[in-house]
Amino acid sequence: MGDDRLRDREGYEALLASMGLEPLGTWWLPGVRKAATARRLLAVAAAEGEPAAGPAEAAALLLGGGREFLLGFEGPWSPRGCMGNAWRRVRISAADPVAALAGILTGADPDPRGLLLATTDGDTVARVGAGPGAPRPLVLTGVDARIDAAAEAGARQGADDAAAAWEAFLAGPDPSPAVVDAWAEALTVNPATPDPVRRELLHSRPELWWRLPPDELVELALAHPDPKATLRAIELGRGLTPAHWTRLLLAAATERERWLLTTLAADWRVALDEETCALLAADPSTRVRAEAAALTGLPERQAALLAEDPDAGVRAAVCRTSWSVLPADRRRALLADGSAGVRTAALLRDHEARLLSSEDFVREELGEPAVESCRLGPDLVEHLLATGDARLRRALAANPRLDPRTVARLAEDPDDSVRYTVALRADLTEEQRAAIRVDVDPSGMSHTLPWVADRHEDPEAMRVLAASSHVLVRRSVARARRLPPDVVQRLAWDTDRVVQLFLAESCEDAPAEMLLRVWTWWTGSLSSPGRPRTHPNFPREGLLRFADDPHGRMRRLALDDPQSPPELVSRFAGDRDPEVRYRAAEDPRLPVADAIRLTEDPADSVRAAVLRHGPLPAAVLAASLRDRETVGDAARNPGIPPHVVRAMAARCAAFTAPAKEG
Repeated sequence: MGDDRLRDREGYEALLASMGLEPLGTWWLPGVRKAATARRLLAVAAAEGEPAAGPAEAAALLLGGGREFLLGFEGPWSPRGCMGNAWRRVRISAADPVAALAGILTGADPDPRGLLLATTDGDTVARVGAGPGAPRPLVLTGVDARIDAAAEAGARQGADDAAAAWEAFLAGPDPSPAVVDAWAEALTVNPATPDPVRRELLHSRPELWWRLPPDELVELALAHPDPKATLRAIELGRGLTPAHWTRLLLAAATERERWLLTTLAADWRVALDEETCALLAADPSTRVRAEAAALTGLPERQAALLAEDPDAGVRAAVCRTSWSVLPADRRRALLADGSAGVRTAALLRDHEARLLSSEDFVREELGEPAVESCRLGPDLVEHLLATGDARLRRALAANPRLDPRTVARLAEDPDDSVRYTVALRADLTEEQRAAIRVDVDPSGMSHTLPWVADRHEDPEAMRVLAASSHVLVRRSVARARRLPPDVVQRLAWDTDRVVQLFLAESCEDAPAEMLLRVWTWWTGSLSSPGRPRTHPNFPREGLLRFADDPHGRMRRLALDDPQSPPELVSRFAGDRDPEVRYRAAEDPRLPVADAIRLTEDPADSVRAAVLRHGPLPAAVLAASLRDRETVGDAARNPGIPPHVVRAMAARCAAFTAPAKEG
């Protein structure tokens, strides 16, 4: 049972106070090995019969003449979210700290068998044994030396040791469901997994079908009995053709399946054939018909049918998406529809071509959407310019159909947001844009302006816009895939760092010098992982000069140089900077002993990298494949022998078989 006092922060702080301890900082301590390392070392020591220490001796070793140490709660004492893996630095306030800590190690509240302790550098660790009689702490000193010794011993293991380790692994007990799930997912991306095994794993796990080619995904989805699983796979899948979508829609057994599939097809702008569109437009379900109205390229006949739908929501949807293909009589009927929502949707589309008067705007209560998209009459423009509502003036500033005189007046609007919107209009000259008084937060999120993206293939337009005074325009230019050399050179030295970043992420012509410069402060985003270092133009030659650079981000580049020596990998495996150790962990030349050491690295990213890529001995890798904390990375390691991969895959199949039979 967990201790109720650890349900919230206040209870945890009160518990520490009752122990005479003051918490310092947060749970996460960079540079200190995780508590899991201490737990493993202590478990090995206990199994080997290492003698326990007296409480006073243990306390003295842990405090090292000071008052601070690291504390972790295990088992029922583990605070939520920490699971026994995180340390908390604490200070003991008693006049005699050694005696006070010895008292904690032998006390009853909390049960000392739920405590894990370490010196502030993590090199001495302790826990209280669970044996009979008075609890006695097991203390291990020289953690770093023990890890080094184990690494050197592991590196000396030979083929017989490896065979024995894998034999023991395969003969071991059935893994937990969580471990099996991790095996299945990781083995599908492990380069050592044979293709037939990978396909079998993918076929048995609907949550992984999105990794399959579209034809296989659809065939499996059509044959699978669970619609929820197949819908999830389709939702994650990409590359499905209109023919695939038609097969899925025709096979949908329930209204909900048809609705969800139609929604996905509409969201992904799938152009379905006319026969499928006709079936969806005549579907008995209102929500299916509403999504059908949003389909890309809806044929005129189906659009006209939906324009007469008994449901007002469907009629409004077809106004928004298919107005241009509706016959004139249908448009007139929608403009006079009995539903205010339908009339509004129809009016918004109708007035994209026909002037909207101030009277109609007020009477129909059209609001900001009309101001932003409709063709506005002169009386309405004057009304909006005179309004005190900045939201309406801001919507007016975004309207692409304004005359130059109105734009010029809005460019001098007293509201900052209105001027900001005007400054991003496509119809301004760069001289006009520069004259507008705007403030742009360079740290704010920015997206590519659509009108700039539309001109990415126009070299002359790119030359003009690359010289824009507006940083968001220049950032949008930098998102082009190809740019003229003079434009690239200008943007590569732009005063805005994000312009350079976008050029590094998107433009194939980004220069090597700029890519290296961007690398000093950026190592990749979710949308462009690896850039700028993975850019084709990123320099590879001459990077050894950074091997002794004071900045870790630059040091790690030295291993990318084709001339880098193998001994540099080993040196970087012990570097003070986790980024450098991470790069060493990925290097195929990493020595085995260093790989073993890095499995106990303080940095999560380094441990994950070496488990995925490192030349780990069989015993280490096999143990990691049964540990819930490490299995997801270890099962991706290409060092797992093919026969072990097949055996793991067979366990995965056996685990899922009952669910299939049921």
